[in-house]
Amino acid sequence: MASAAEQLAANMDFGALAKATDLKNRIWFTLGALIVFRLGTYIPVPGVDATVMAHLMSQNGSGLLGMFNMFTGGALGRMTIFALNILPYISASIIIQLMSSSIPALEALKKEGDSGRQRITQYTRYLTVFIAAVQAYGIAVSLERVKSQFGPAVTDPGAFFVFTAVVTLVGGTVFVMWLGEQITSRGVGIGSSLLIFTGIVANMPVYIGNMFELGSTGALSSWFIIVFFVAGFAIFGVVVFMERAQRRILIQHPKRQVGQKIMGGDSNYMPLKVNASGVMPPIFASSLLVIPATLVGFASGGPVWLETITHLLSRGQPLYLLVFAGLIVGFSFVWAAIALNPDETAENLRKSGAFIPGIRPGTNTARYFDSVLSRLTSLAAIYLVVVCLVPDFAMSHFSLPFYVGGTTILILVNVTMDTMTQVQSHLLAHQYQGLIRKARGKNRK
Repeated sequence: MASAAEQLAANMDFGALAKATDLKNRIWFTLGALIVFRLGTYIPVPGVDATVMAHLMSQNGSGLLGMFNMFTGGALGRMTIFALNILPYISASIIIQLMSSSIPALEALKKEGDSGRQRITQYTRYLTVFIAAVQAYGIAVSLERVKSQFGPAVTDPGAFFVFTAVVTLVGGTVFVMWLGEQITSRGVGIGSSLLIFTGIVANMPVYIGNMFELGSTGALSSWFIIVFFVAGFAIFGVVVFMERAQRRILIQHPKRQVGQKIMGGDSNYMPLKVNASGVMPPIFASSLLVIPATLVGFASGGPVWLETITHLLSRGQPLYLLVFAGLIVGFSFVWAAIALNPDETAENLRKSGAFIPGIRPGTNTARYFDSVLSRLTSLAAIYLVVVCLVPDFAMSHFSLPFYVGGTTILILVNVTMDTMTQVQSHLLAHQYQGLIRKARGKNRK
């Protein structure tokens, strides 16, 4: 059963958007920030030949390189100042969150309130700069060794180019990180997620056009294109259903006497999302799988063993599918444990006097939460593996020259739902403010 707030949000008239001045300002700010981001994806890194980069992407557009190029909105393929996008920041955030659950000092910071969260955010920024610097240096050194039929990728290789490229790419990442934080605080939605969402959506028309072009030349059959779009919409429907699915646990609150009255004694539901980890397990698993390819980089040569591992972990290979599935399952359980700590949740319920009917407070409640969370996470892990691997297998089997995988669909659905939830929250707050003003006006009369 939906809560009163959910019912009000579902019946909300979006015509009230015209009257919600604060929400309109937030939306305009978000759109302006995203436009600035898209402009930055077309400013090239000095000294890189765009023709060679376009040729390189045409040869590797359907692999892991194509996946990360989609996440960056094409900036990686054009080697622009935003080539690393927000990905180093996301990697740093994941690492800090994992460390926060295992390092006592960071775990204590999380419990200090706003001051602790600010320090953790600062640590995340420092780690972002470090990760971006390492990745930028690897890209710059690899680009110097790239040669194609159009010539070398770098017009003037040397120490000065490496220094310039590293400073440019790290500076672009820091600016994108700042832009994402501004969207989160002054706009609508989660800034880092919206930046990736924008990059994916910006490339969608190009990929759809490429597919129809392949159909017109006979490289793809009309039936395959029809099945592709039908299957895509079906996967979207499954993702929406699973992301909204919840397991609601009945919580009973004790009765207490206040003067002559008996207060409390009511009950409510604690919602547990089936997929508590969201899209993080596939993103982090993809980041780990791209490490061998990053080490080989854009270079034409390299150690034989590393090239062998890179080939075995290329998209569509059996080892890639097996390792990717294992990483998704593992990170799903790790992330679910971070999202909900059974012992802490049970202790909070015990302190407030609340309990689950039929379950003793304390240790038994913690075990119950752990059991429910394990079953939900198992279901969520299977769902993530199927959604992420089936499109990857199909696209590699049919050798499509672009990347649209399950991770992409998960990001699109999750970001859209989160943004719409925030818009509804702002409209709901605007409605409440209007009701309060009307009530005050009546009281004055």
